[in-house]
Amino acid sequence: MQQLTSHIMMIRPANFGFNDQTAANNAFQSTDTIKDTEALKQVAKGEFDQMVALLRSKGIDVMVINDTENPVKPDAVFPNNWISFHENGALITYPMYAPNRRIERREDIIESIGQKFKIRNRYSFEFYEDEDEAFFLEGTGSMIFDRKYNVVYACISQRTDAVLIDKFNVLMDTESVVFHALDKHDKEIYHTNVMMALGEDFVVICMDSITKEDSKIQLRKMFEKTKKEIITISMTQMEKFAGNMLEVKNDDGERYLCMSQKAYDSLTKDQKQKLESKTNLLPIAIPNIEKYGGGSVRCMMAEIFLPLK
Repeated sequence: MQQLTSHIMMIRPANFGFNDQTAANNAFQSTDTIKDTEALKQVAKGEFDQMVALLRSKGIDVMVINDTENPVKPDAVFPNNWISFHENGALITYPMYAPNRRIERREDIIESIGQKFKIRNRYSFEFYEDEDEAFFLEGTGSMIFDRKYNVVYACISQRTDAVLIDKFNVLMDTESVVFHALDKHDKEIYHTNVMMALGEDFVVICMDSITKEDSKIQLRKMFEKTKKEIITISMTQMEKFAGNMLEVKNDDGERYLCMSQKAYDSLTKDQKQKLESKTNLLPIAIPNIEKYGGGSVRCMMAEIFLPLK
């Protein structure tokens, strides 16, 4: 299995803004008042377009799909939470915590993907939203995949249920390392991919956020077993989205570590040197999407590992 892909799906937002339904457990969202919602929408579209242009300039294949105007979906720009694509031909859709994010799942998007890539099996977890006691698992926000070694990493939260991770393991023949992680205010970190990013041969992780020493030991052992150099980030760096990175490759096999400009600026010289010895750093400026959406560059990119037709 390949850890990196050169094929990315991104959703160009028709609407963008503060989502009060996700703010309940996303401490990364700014609660600053938005004075001009229409202007913010246009700024977000501009940031999105510049990001796509930059990725494409590096030879990365970006499949852009337009969001629909109605119903309004304030977080449509973050598709990695509701869908994932796998090298064995599996396409999986996921149960979402916020009701107004569940409408992001669109059959026409899946059909568009199927025109270019081979979908061998479709699996749906979203019926867990309808249980008397609902359970959630928000895609590659909740789970960090080591595809080469068939390992899933996940910090448990309202949006990441341990039972569903077990079911995912059975479905995809993976093993999991689960743990609890808190921010500096002792609140659960809502998604694993804001405190941890896994590259081909390295891991960027905020170890200080992990609550139990046993979990840290377990993680270090797994990283050693899977040949990942550990690059630790601080709580402050995590708050600046330094954990929300994604490594991809282009058609020539060149590796790029995508991150926001804010995340890049938070890194120390030593951290940058360690990462640059392995991959090309690609900072991308998306300040308004980060501030009001509470997600960063990684959240905007849904990796496609499906076989090409």
